[in-house]
Amino acid sequence: MKKRIIGIMGAMPEEIEGVVALLSNCEVKSMGQRSYFTGQINGIDTVVVFSRWGKVAASTTVTTLIHEFKITELLFTGVAGAISPDLKIGDIVLGKRLIQHDMDARPLMKQFEIPLLSKTYLESDATHLATAQKAIEIVFENKRLHTIFSEEDLKSFSISEPRLFLGDIASGDQFFSSNEQKNNLNTQLPAVLCVEMEGAAVAQVCYEYEIPFSIIRTISDGADEQSHIDFPSFVKKISSKYAAEIIKNIFLEF
Repeated sequence: MKKRIIGIMGAMPEEIEGVVALLSNCEVKSMGQRSYFTGQINGIDTVVVFSRWGKVAASTTVTTLIHEFKITELLFTGVAGAISPDLKIGDIVLGKRLIQHDMDARPLMKQFEIPLLSKTYLESDATHLATAQKAIEIVFENKRLHTIFSEEDLKSFSISEPRLFLGDIASGDQFFSSNEQKNNLNTQLPAVLCVEMEGAAVAQVCYEYEIPFSIIRTISDGADEQSHIDFPSFVKKISSKYAAEIIKNIFLEF
């Protein structure tokens, strides 16, 4: 039986800082211009790393986690832009299916289909999805938000009653900053809840290596003309704290 080793990736350096703080016996190994933090969370061997932005960077990072650190499962935490009008800043999307919105090899194959895999969507493992769902729901229970965030920070981003959504996440090498981009994606893929730049690429690598994965995204913006304005502040004050709290809860469920 394989030794259990959890890999944790974050798309922003601020998002892994709180997770690294959870590690006991923490050590650092530098490789490929990345720092891999190893240790234990709740007694489970864990590797935490900042993936960098984009599909190539994220794919490189998860491949290193698989080959060099022998991870047996993967958690990815980060922010995303809302595509669904039901989503508000501070909501969390748990990826049930992942799709690369910029994959287009027509006319050789259908739009969005991954070459050679004959797949358009990559599905998360049901057991890990249920574990992550429970961990996120705990964060939202009984006004716990107010023990994690200051009232001022919650008000500044108009976060009052955030919700968890399970569904489709789209990934591509674009930062969405216009309603035109958003509307085009919504027309092509109406089931997509949010958009980001790494999740589906990570999912593809994990699928090919038979590594179960969970992609957890906090909604930071509306994927429109205002998306860049409070982005750095949101990551520092909100999503980084979400990440640490959710990861801590997931490990309590393992």
